[in-house]
Amino acid sequence: MQRLARWLGPRDGLLIVVSVTIGVVVGYVDSQPSWDDTGITVALLLLTSAMAAGLSGRRPWLWALLIGIWPPLFEIGGPAGLGSLTALLVASIGAVAGYAAVRVAEPAADELP
Repeated sequence: MQRLARWLGPRDGLLIVVSVTIGVVVGYVDSQPSWDDTGITVALLLLTSAMAAGLSGRRPWLWALLIGIWPPLFEIGGPAGLGSLTALLVASIGAVAGYAAVRVAEPAADELP
């Protein structure tokens, strides 16, 4: 257990719970027949994965997976089929962007007096 705590970091426990909750909600809502707004789904996946990876500052692949896996899990057997796997791609792009933004901003913060 101690090894896992070191691997994740001090803030990551709460961030995991929030990320999975948001991913499940987005996946569930997106799988409903009455939901037909891909733009909102994409924006939520991008923004939440970027914020999670940015807040953590580590392992963008983990945040992309925790947030982006849920739409395919809810939809893979439905009419969307394998097309729902694009949610993982969208979440990955957001997570890498959030992680990169934090990494680029860190050296600038070190230069402040």
